[in-house]
Amino acid sequence: MDAPRVLVIEDDPDVSALLKRHLSGLGCQVSVADSGEQGLDLAFTDPPDMMIIDILLPGIDGREVIRRLRADERTKRCHLVVSSVLDPEDLVELATDELLAKPFRQSTVARLLDSYRSTASQEE
Repeated sequence: MDAPRVLVIEDDPDVSALLKRHLSGLGCQVSVADSGEQGLDLAFTDPPDMMIIDILLPGIDGREVIRRLRADERTKRCHLVVSSVLDPEDLVELATDELLAKPFRQSTVARLLDSYRSTASQEE
């Protein structure tokens, strides 16, 4: 399996840098967007394998980003992970594959990647 391409949509530069470091260390090719608008542009231009999307983004928030990604033919099959400090019960209505609760550990990011790889290998 090729190195997974992951897009992180996160407005906090410390969190996005930490995710990029963890994911790169796990063999991923990582792109970062700091707003919902930029994330959608990147996702629609070159759809990644997996996206980690913060819910509390300025402008177009994470809920709307997820809605648009799932509605578009180019990205509706991407593995979507919602990243948030909110209570997971407040996020159950989102059409995502996984939840990354903040704060997170490197081991949690590794489990997300393992889950993505397992799902991707079953689809091949």
